[in-house]
Amino acid sequence: MKEIKPYKVYNTRETREFLKISESTIKRWLKKGIIRANKIGGQYRILGKEILRLISPETEKTGTRFYQKLKEKTKKAIKDW
Repeated sequence: MKEIKPYKVYNTRETREFLKISESTIKRWLKKGIIRANKIGGQYRILGKEILRLISPETEKTGTRFYQKLKEKTKKAIKDW
């Protein structure tokens, strides 16, 4: 199985292969906003971290907590200057 890179951009075919879903399912998920994507030239582009979020919501929570801690440390360091 290929590794999903968080900041790589994938098309709908690649996303379907990772998630093991049908074409109609991915269209429905895109329309309902379950998968966040950008439409470029009539085709959807999906960020790898969006695929990871769908596979493992816990991974997203861990990443968010890490980011929040880093943000607070940075704010404190700037304030102390």
